[in-house]
Amino acid sequence: MIVTVVSLNFADMVVTFLALIGPQKVLLGFARIAAVLDARSVRLVVVVTAFAAAAIEAACALTAPWVTTFFHIDASALELAAGVAFFIYAIGLVLGVHFDPAESVHVGDSDDDGTDPMHPLASGFRAMLLPFVVSPLAVAAVLEDSLAAPDWSARWGVAGAFAVVAVIDAACGAVFAPLLSRVHEVILDVFSRLLGILLAAVGVTLFLDGLSALGVLPSSH
Repeated sequence: MIVTVVSLNFADMVVTFLALIGPQKVLLGFARIAAVLDARSVRLVVVVTAFAAAAIEAACALTAPWVTTFFHIDASALELAAGVAFFIYAIGLVLGVHFDPAESVHVGDSDDDGTDPMHPLASGFRAMLLPFVVSPLAVAAVLEDSLAAPDWSARWGVAGAFAVVAVIDAACGAVFAPLLSRVHEVILDVFSRLLGILLAAVGVTLFLDGLSALGVLPSSH
């Protein structure tokens, strides 16, 4: 599932990360935030979360060899852990279960169980932590690709490619989230559950890749 990108050019790396953590993965989260917050607050959340995601993934890319050595983990362990986390998150989407109270967003909500208009940046940032800022799929992909990088230049290329995708996500979120917020909540819920099914399959695939890397399953699973 995770593609080693160090042998590709910069454009190919951007396309790879777009597939893993592009607008199709984050727009629904931004739309649910936009259902509660005003347009200015939504754009602020979009910019801050995109910057945070790019910074975190850059740190992962540049420190991957030392982080994995310190925690005694390898690429297969990353795939297994990311697959499990992503699968649990996706099942939550399918069942309508929100693991963070900040994700319990409904049109017109302003209480402590949802995104809070009184604290738009903090609550919006919290709601976007798992789907965007520290996405398990993105973290695992960046770490694995950086581990395969031959030098610092290649690691900077991985970090730069993800930063480009974060900017694209931010642009799409700023433009389309306010429009999606006008869609009826039932429609958003349907799309959320459909996306959850697809993401659950991504999590399973990632987990199987980890088992294949360990030799538990044949690589042609």
